[in-house]
Amino acid sequence: MKKKTPNAERPTPNIEFGSCRIAEGSDGEYVPTSKGAYDLEDRLLEFAAMIIELVESLPNTRAGNHVAGQLLRCGTSPLSNHGEVEAAESRRDFLHKLRICLKELRETKRWLRLVGRTRTLTTPTNFAACLNEVEELIRIFVASIRTAQRNAK
Repeated sequence: MKKKTPNAERPTPNIEFGSCRIAEGSDGEYVPTSKGAYDLEDRLLEFAAMIIELVESLPNTRAGNHVAGQLLRCGTSPLSNHGEVEAAESRRDFLHKLRICLKELRETKRWLRLVGRTRTLTTPTNFAACLNEVEELIRIFVASIRTAQRNAK
């Protein structure tokens, strides 16, 4: 039977040049690794950039600034929290940090829905793309949490 490796023992890529990632090998040397077809970190990075662009397009009013601040905090935090997920010290810690990412994504979705509903806040051009992406990311994190819970039993 294959021995399961705790998440803390898995090597994580720490340098990226273009489409090539560089990881630290077991001997301490940096070695290039191929980048997979799907990278959640890149997707979260792109989402955070989309949120920043959306926030910058909101009006400079009292309501616009309040919504922008809240949206900026919750919309960019899943990227950094995902880094914490990769460095989880136990399965319980891993699940807890995944749930924090999910919580922030759900909060982002609510703030985005408010932007779409409020007539005084102009709807940004990338609003629909942000809303679609946050819904997809929520589904990804829900599935990840379910899988991790199932594997913990």
